[in-house]
Amino acid sequence: MMEEFIYVEFGTTVTHKFALYKVSGYSGGRLMIKCEHPQYKTNPKYICKEPDGCSERKNPGVQGEWMENGDVSLYDDTRAGVLMVFFRELKAADEGTYRCGVKVSDYTESFTEIQLSVRHDVNYPKRVTESVYLGGEVNIFCQIPEQHKVHFCKEDDNHICQSISSSKVTEMSVSSERNEERVVTVSISNVSVRDAGVYWCGAETRDTDLTFISLNTQIQLNLITKVGVSRVNGSSGGRLMIKCEHPQYKTNPKYICKEPDGCSERKNPGVQGEWMENGDVSLYDDTRAGVLMVFFRELKAADEGTYRCGVKVSDYTESFTEIQLSVRNDFSMIIIISVCVILLLIAGFTLTVCRLRHKRQDPGPVQSHDELPTIPSDELLYAAVSFQKHEESLSEATIRFSEVEEIHSDYTAVSQHTRLK
Repeated sequence: MMEEFIYVEFGTTVTHKFALYKVSGYSGGRLMIKCEHPQYKTNPKYICKEPDGCSERKNPGVQGEWMENGDVSLYDDTRAGVLMVFFRELKAADEGTYRCGVKVSDYTESFTEIQLSVRHDVNYPKRVTESVYLGGEVNIFCQIPEQHKVHFCKEDDNHICQSISSSKVTEMSVSSERNEERVVTVSISNVSVRDAGVYWCGAETRDTDLTFISLNTQIQLNLITKVGVSRVNGSSGGRLMIKCEHPQYKTNPKYICKEPDGCSERKNPGVQGEWMENGDVSLYDDTRAGVLMVFFRELKAADEGTYRCGVKVSDYTESFTEIQLSVRNDFSMIIIISVCVILLLIAGFTLTVCRLRHKRQDPGPVQSHDELPTIPSDELLYAAVSFQKHEESLSEATIRFSEVEEIHSDYTAVSQHTRLK
C-alpha cells in the first residue's frame, strides 16, 4: 500500500484519495473487497472503474441488504461503515483500477484506489467434490499463502459467499515448494441437510482501510443417505436385471455407479421413459412408478463389486441403496453338462451295439426316434431394491479446523431378491 493525500477538484466536487492498494485474484475464482469508512457509517458509498472518470458508479441502493449490480454484489454495512463488494466470478475484463469511495458531503468525496490484477492459473481455482453421510464428519483441505489468514465461507442462494466462524485453526502441513503455501484442513461434524452446498476457501489480507479475500478453492459438499443394503448374485455369462424403487422421487434424476472410486463415473438413463445403453448395461427410468431398471446384458467377473443405486433429491443431497453384486463362475453346471454328454455318448454307443446285434437276429427294418435333452438357456435374475423414507436431521453442524477424523456411518440393511427361471 502507498498512502497519498491528494485533493483534486472536478467542477464543484472535491475528491480526496487517501490510499492505494494492490489486490489480486484468480480468473474463475471469487473476490471480496471490504472498503472501510468508519467515520462515515451511514453516508452513501460506491465503487467505480477508471479511467473513464468513474462515470458509471455501482452502489448498493439499499442499506443493510445484498444487492446485485452487474457482475458484482454489494452490501452497505452501516453499523461498521463498510462497503462490501463481491465479485461472483472474476474475469480478465475485471482487471483495472477502481475507486472505492464515500460521499462525505454534497461537494466532497473520499476514496481508496484499488489496482486489481486477475491472474490466470490452470491450477486455480481448484474445484473438488466431497460426499458425507447424514450426521457424519467431512474434512476439507485447501492451500493458502504462508503469510495470510485462512478464510472459509459458504455460498448462499445468491452465490454470495458468507463467512463461517471457526473455533480453532490447525496447520496440517507446511510446504515451500509452491509460493510458500501451506495446507490447512477444515472439519465439519454432525452434518445436516442445511450444510450441503458450495463452499470456498482462500486467503484473507487485512489492512487499515481495506480487507480483501481471494477465494481459490471451491468445494461442493454433497449429503448422501444410505437407506439399505441389498445382496445380489449372478452367473458369469448370464443376465441380470436390477430394479431400484424410489416411489417418493418418481421424476428425480436416478443413477447407478460402482464403488470404491467414489462413484466418479455414474451411469444414468439420460432420457426418461426409454431404454438407453450406457456401456455394458441398459437403463430405463420409469417415472410413473419411480423405478430405475438396470439390465446387465452379459455378466462378467469384472462386474462384481459394490454399487450405489441412487436418486438426486435436490442439488446437493442424494439417497441410495447399496448393492453388493457377486458373479460366480457356475462350474457345477459345466460338470453336469459334461457328465450328461458323456452319458449320452455311452448310451449312444450301447444303443448302436444293441442295434447291430438285433439286426443280425432280425434283419427287418427298425425305426427309432431319439430325443436328446436340450441345454437350458441362461437364467435371468431379478433383484428389486426399495428406498425407504429417512428422517433427516436438521440440527446445526459443528465446524472446526482440526486434525483428520475417521468418518463413521450407520445404515439399516434391507434386501429383496426374486429369482425367475
